[in-house]
Amino acid sequence: MVKSRSFVLRSAVLAFSALLIGCSALSFDDDAPVRTSARKGADFEIRQPSKTAVEGIDVSYFQETVNWNAVAGDNIRFAYIKATEGGDRVDQRFYDNFTGARQAGVLRGAYHFWYHCRSGAEQAAWYIQNVPRDPSALPPVLDIEWTPTSPTCTKRPAAATLHADMQAFLDTVEAYYGKRPVIYTTIDFYQDRLADGAFSNYPLWVRSTAAEPHERYGKRPWHFWQYTSTGRVAGVPGKTDRNVFNGSEAAFQQFLANSNTAPAMMAER
Repeated sequence: MVKSRSFVLRSAVLAFSALLIGCSALSFDDDAPVRTSARKGADFEIRQPSKTAVEGIDVSYFQETVNWNAVAGDNIRFAYIKATEGGDRVDQRFYDNFTGARQAGVLRGAYHFWYHCRSGAEQAAWYIQNVPRDPSALPPVLDIEWTPTSPTCTKRPAAATLHADMQAFLDTVEAYYGKRPVIYTTIDFYQDRLADGAFSNYPLWVRSTAAEPHERYGKRPWHFWQYTSTGRVAGVPGKTDRNVFNGSEAAFQQFLANSNTAPAMMAER
Protein backbone atom coordinates (compact mmCIF):
# COMPACT_ATOMS: atom_id res chain seq x y z
CA MET A 1 0.00 0.00 0.00
CA VAL A 2 2.67 2.48 1.10
CA LYS A 3 0.21 5.32 1.40
CA SER A 4 1.47 7.12 4.48
CA ARG A 5 1.89 10.84 4.95
CA SER A 6 5.51 10.38 3.87
CA PHE A 7 4.48 9.15 0.41
CA VAL A 8 5.54 12.26 -1.51
CA LEU A 9 8.86 12.55 0.30
CA ARG A 10 9.55 8.85 -0.17
CA SER A 11 8.83 9.09 -3.89
CA ALA A 12 11.33 11.91 -4.26
CA VAL A 13 13.98 9.96 -2.37
CA LEU A 14 13.44 6.85 -4.49
CA ALA A 15 13.56 8.83 -7.72
CA PHE A 16 16.86 10.43 -6.71
CA SER A 17 18.25 7.05 -5.68
CA ALA A 18 17.32 5.58 -9.04
CA LEU A 19 19.38 8.25 -10.79
CA LEU A 20 22.38 7.38 -8.66
CA ILE A 21 22.09 3.63 -8.98
CA GLY A 22 21.17 3.39 -12.63
CA CYS A 23 18.15 1.97 -14.33
CA SER A 24 19.56 -1.55 -14.55
CA ALA A 25 19.30 -2.18 -10.79
CA LEU A 26 16.10 -3.71 -9.44
CA SER A 27 15.18 -4.08 -5.79
CA PHE A 28 13.20 -6.98 -4.33
CA ASP A 29 10.17 -4.72 -4.05
CA ASP A 30 9.97 -2.75 -7.26
CA ASP A 31 7.23 -2.65 -9.86
CA ALA A 32 8.83 -4.70 -12.56
CA PRO A 33 6.27 -7.15 -13.95
CA VAL A 34 5.94 -10.34 -11.95
CA ARG A 35 6.94 -13.16 -14.28
CA THR A 36 6.14 -16.84 -14.14
CA SER A 37 6.07 -19.86 -16.43
CA ALA A 38 2.90 -21.80 -17.16
CA ARG A 39 4.78 -24.33 -19.29
CA LYS A 40 8.34 -24.95 -20.35
CA GLY A 41 9.58 -22.09 -22.48
CA ALA A 42 6.60 -19.86 -21.75
CA ASP A 43 7.31 -16.61 -19.90
CA PHE A 44 4.52 -14.10 -19.37
CA GLU A 45 3.68 -11.15 -17.17
CA ILE A 46 1.23 -11.50 -14.32
CA ARG A 47 -0.94 -8.43 -14.48
CA GLN A 48 -4.21 -10.31 -14.14
CA PRO A 49 -3.27 -13.66 -12.60
CA SER A 50 -6.06 -15.64 -14.26
CA LYS A 51 -9.53 -15.26 -15.66
CA THR A 52 -11.02 -16.95 -12.61
CA ALA A 53 -8.97 -15.10 -9.98
CA VAL A 54 -10.77 -13.19 -7.22
CA GLU A 55 -9.40 -9.72 -7.96
CA GLY A 56 -9.32 -6.67 -5.73
CA ILE A 57 -7.80 -3.23 -5.29
CA ASP A 58 -6.75 -1.01 -2.43
CA VAL A 59 -7.20 2.74 -2.55
CA SER A 60 -6.73 5.93 -0.58
CA TYR A 61 -7.14 9.61 -1.35
CA PHE A 62 -4.20 9.34 -3.78
CA GLN A 63 -6.63 7.71 -6.25
CA GLU A 64 -8.83 10.83 -6.10
CA THR A 65 -12.51 10.31 -6.95
CA VAL A 66 -13.32 6.66 -7.67
CA ASN A 67 -16.28 5.63 -9.84
CA TRP A 68 -17.26 2.52 -7.92
CA ASN A 69 -19.89 1.40 -10.41
CA ALA A 70 -17.18 1.30 -13.08
CA VAL A 71 -14.89 -0.58 -10.69
CA ALA A 72 -17.58 -3.18 -10.11
CA GLY A 73 -18.01 -3.52 -13.86
CA ASP A 74 -14.32 -4.30 -14.27
CA ASN A 75 -14.60 -7.62 -12.40
CA ILE A 76 -13.20 -6.23 -9.16
CA ARG A 77 -14.66 -8.31 -6.32
CA PHE A 78 -13.21 -6.55 -3.31
CA ALA A 79 -11.56 -3.32 -2.23
CA TYR A 80 -9.59 -2.32 0.82
CA ILE A 81 -9.86 1.37 1.60
CA LYS A 82 -7.49 3.40 3.70
CA ALA A 83 -9.27 4.60 6.81
CA THR A 84 -6.80 5.72 9.45
CA GLU A 85 -3.14 6.27 10.22
CA GLY A 86 -1.52 6.39 13.63
CA GLY A 87 -3.73 7.98 16.22
CA ASP A 88 -4.78 11.24 14.61
CA ARG A 89 -5.22 10.93 10.85
CA VAL A 90 -8.23 9.89 8.78
CA ASP A 91 -7.98 9.48 5.02
CA GLN A 92 -9.98 12.33 3.53
CA ARG A 93 -11.77 10.08 1.04
CA PHE A 94 -12.43 7.17 3.37
CA TYR A 95 -16.12 7.75 4.00
CA ASP A 96 -16.93 8.45 0.34
CA ASN A 97 -15.04 5.34 -0.76
CA PHE A 98 -16.42 3.11 1.99
CA THR A 99 -20.00 4.12 1.15
CA GLY A 100 -19.54 4.20 -2.62
CA ALA A 101 -18.02 0.73 -2.82
CA ARG A 102 -20.87 -0.80 -0.86
CA GLN A 103 -23.50 0.93 -2.97
CA ALA A 104 -21.85 -0.44 -6.12
CA GLY A 105 -21.79 -3.98 -4.73
CA VAL A 106 -18.03 -4.17 -4.21
CA LEU A 107 -17.07 -5.99 -1.02
CA ARG A 108 -15.03 -3.53 0.97
CA GLY A 109 -13.01 -3.25 4.13
CA ALA A 110 -10.92 -0.63 5.90
CA TYR A 111 -7.21 -0.64 6.59
CA HIS A 112 -5.11 1.13 9.20
CA PHE A 113 -1.57 2.34 8.47
CA TRP A 114 0.66 1.66 11.47
CA TYR A 115 2.65 4.49 13.09
CA HIS A 116 5.67 3.30 15.03
CA CYS A 117 5.52 6.23 17.46
CA ARG A 118 2.05 5.41 18.88
CA SER A 119 0.97 2.51 21.06
CA GLY A 120 -1.15 -0.28 19.66
CA ALA A 121 -3.95 0.57 22.09
CA GLU A 122 -4.07 4.20 20.90
CA GLN A 123 -4.13 3.18 17.26
CA ALA A 124 -6.87 0.63 17.81
CA ALA A 125 -9.00 3.22 19.59
CA TRP A 126 -8.52 5.65 16.69
CA TYR A 127 -9.50 3.02 14.12
CA ILE A 128 -12.61 2.10 16.09
CA GLN A 129 -13.55 5.75 16.45
CA ASN A 130 -13.55 6.26 12.69
CA VAL A 131 -14.50 2.96 11.02
CA PRO A 132 -18.18 1.93 11.24
CA ARG A 133 -18.98 -1.50 12.61
CA ASP A 134 -20.62 -3.18 9.63
CA PRO A 135 -21.18 -6.96 9.50
CA SER A 136 -21.02 -6.85 5.69
CA ALA A 137 -17.51 -5.38 5.65
CA LEU A 138 -14.34 -7.35 5.02
CA PRO A 139 -12.10 -8.10 8.01
CA PRO A 140 -10.06 -5.12 9.27
CA VAL A 141 -6.50 -4.82 8.02
CA LEU A 142 -3.37 -3.72 9.86
CA ASP A 143 -0.93 -2.32 7.30
CA ILE A 144 2.50 -2.47 8.96
CA GLU A 145 5.74 -1.48 7.23
CA TRP A 146 9.00 0.23 8.05
CA THR A 147 8.84 3.98 7.44
CA PRO A 148 12.46 5.12 6.93
CA THR A 149 11.48 8.32 5.12
CA SER A 150 8.73 9.42 7.48
CA PRO A 151 9.21 13.08 8.48
CA THR A 152 8.00 12.36 12.03
CA CYS A 153 8.76 8.75 12.98
CA THR A 154 11.47 6.40 11.74
CA LYS A 155 11.56 4.17 14.82
CA ARG A 156 12.22 0.45 14.42
CA PRO A 157 11.05 -1.02 17.74
CA ALA A 158 12.53 -4.25 19.00
CA ALA A 159 10.56 -7.35 18.04
CA ALA A 160 9.20 -8.03 21.53
CA THR A 161 7.98 -4.44 21.99
CA LEU A 162 6.49 -4.21 18.52
CA HIS A 163 4.80 -7.60 18.72
CA ALA A 164 3.14 -6.65 22.01
CA ASP A 165 1.82 -3.43 20.50
CA MET A 166 0.60 -5.23 17.39
CA GLN A 167 -1.17 -7.83 19.51
CA ALA A 168 -2.90 -5.12 21.53
CA PHE A 169 -4.19 -3.55 18.31
CA LEU A 170 -5.30 -6.85 16.79
CA ASP A 171 -7.06 -8.05 19.94
CA THR A 172 -8.94 -4.79 20.44
CA VAL A 173 -10.06 -4.51 16.84
CA GLU A 174 -11.13 -8.15 16.65
CA ALA A 175 -13.16 -7.86 19.85
CA TYR A 176 -14.98 -4.78 18.54
CA TYR A 177 -15.71 -5.90 14.96
CA GLY A 178 -16.06 -9.62 15.56
CA LYS A 179 -13.72 -10.44 12.66
CA ARG A 180 -10.18 -11.79 12.62
CA PRO A 181 -7.95 -8.98 11.28
CA VAL A 182 -5.60 -9.40 8.33
CA ILE A 183 -1.96 -8.30 8.48
CA TYR A 184 -0.56 -6.57 5.39
CA THR A 185 3.18 -6.23 5.11
CA THR A 186 6.17 -5.71 2.85
CA ILE A 187 9.20 -7.89 2.18
CA ASP A 188 11.67 -6.03 4.40
CA PHE A 189 9.35 -5.78 7.39
CA TYR A 190 8.37 -9.42 7.05
CA GLN A 191 11.98 -10.54 6.99
CA ASP A 192 12.83 -8.37 10.02
CA ARG A 193 9.85 -9.03 12.28
CA LEU A 194 7.57 -11.80 11.00
CA ALA A 195 9.73 -14.42 9.28
CA ASP A 196 10.24 -16.31 12.54
CA GLY A 197 6.58 -17.33 12.52
CA ALA A 198 5.20 -14.40 14.49
CA PHE A 199 1.44 -13.91 14.03
CA SER A 200 1.18 -17.03 11.90
CA ASN A 201 -2.39 -17.47 13.16
CA TYR A 202 -3.50 -14.34 11.31
CA PRO A 203 -4.32 -14.08 7.60
CA LEU A 204 -1.41 -12.54 5.72
CA TRP A 205 -1.52 -10.06 2.85
CA VAL A 206 1.82 -9.73 1.11
CA ARG A 207 3.31 -7.17 -1.24
CA SER A 208 5.60 -8.55 -3.93
CA THR A 209 5.66 -6.73 -7.24
CA ALA A 210 8.73 -8.31 -8.84
CA ALA A 211 8.33 -11.96 -7.89
CA GLU A 212 5.76 -14.47 -6.80
CA PRO A 213 5.08 -14.61 -3.03
CA HIS A 214 6.91 -17.88 -2.38
CA GLU A 215 10.11 -16.33 -3.76
CA ARG A 216 10.05 -13.59 -1.12
CA TYR A 217 8.03 -15.02 1.77
CA GLY A 218 9.06 -18.66 1.59
CA LYS A 219 6.53 -21.26 2.69
CA ARG A 220 4.51 -18.86 4.82
CA PRO A 221 0.84 -19.21 3.79
CA TRP A 222 -0.76 -16.04 2.45
CA HIS A 223 -4.33 -15.00 1.70
CA PHE A 224 -3.91 -11.85 -0.41
CA TRP A 225 -1.17 -10.81 -2.80
CA GLN A 226 -0.57 -7.23 -3.91
CA TYR A 227 1.14 -7.94 -7.21
CA THR A 228 1.39 -4.44 -8.68
CA SER A 229 1.02 -0.81 -7.67
CA THR A 230 0.80 0.36 -11.27
CA GLY A 231 -2.38 -1.43 -12.26
CA ARG A 232 -5.24 0.02 -14.25
CA VAL A 233 -8.87 -0.43 -13.26
CA ALA A 234 -11.94 1.15 -14.81
CA GLY A 235 -13.26 3.95 -12.61
CA VAL A 236 -9.93 4.62 -10.86
CA PRO A 237 -7.97 7.62 -12.13
CA GLY A 238 -4.34 6.77 -12.85
CA LYS A 239 -2.49 3.82 -11.38
CA THR A 240 -3.65 1.70 -8.47
CA ASP A 241 -2.66 -1.31 -6.40
CA ARG A 242 -4.09 -4.57 -7.66
CA ASN A 243 -4.48 -7.63 -5.50
CA VAL A 244 -5.59 -11.22 -5.79
CA PHE A 245 -7.02 -13.67 -3.28
CA ASN A 246 -5.18 -16.96 -2.91
CA GLY A 247 -7.92 -19.33 -3.98
CA SER A 248 -11.18 -19.81 -5.84
CA GLU A 249 -14.43 -17.94 -5.34
CA ALA A 250 -15.60 -20.76 -3.09
CA ALA A 251 -12.41 -20.49 -1.03
CA PHE A 252 -12.91 -16.72 -0.80
CA GLN A 253 -16.41 -17.19 0.56
CA GLN A 254 -15.09 -19.73 3.06
CA PHE A 255 -12.39 -17.27 4.14
CA LEU A 256 -15.02 -14.60 4.77
CA ALA A 257 -17.12 -17.01 6.81
CA ASN A 258 -14.13 -18.17 8.83
CA SER A 259 -13.15 -14.56 9.55
CA ASN A 260 -16.18 -14.11 11.79
CA THR A 261 -15.13 -14.71 15.38
CA ALA A 262 -18.23 -13.32 17.11
CA PRO A 263 -21.97 -13.20 16.37
CA ALA A 264 -22.88 -10.63 13.74
CA MET A 265 -23.54 -7.21 15.22
CA MET A 266 -25.93 -4.52 14.09
CA ALA A 267 -24.36 -2.08 11.67
CA GLU A 268 -23.71 1.36 13.11
CA ARG A 269 -25.35 4.24 11.35
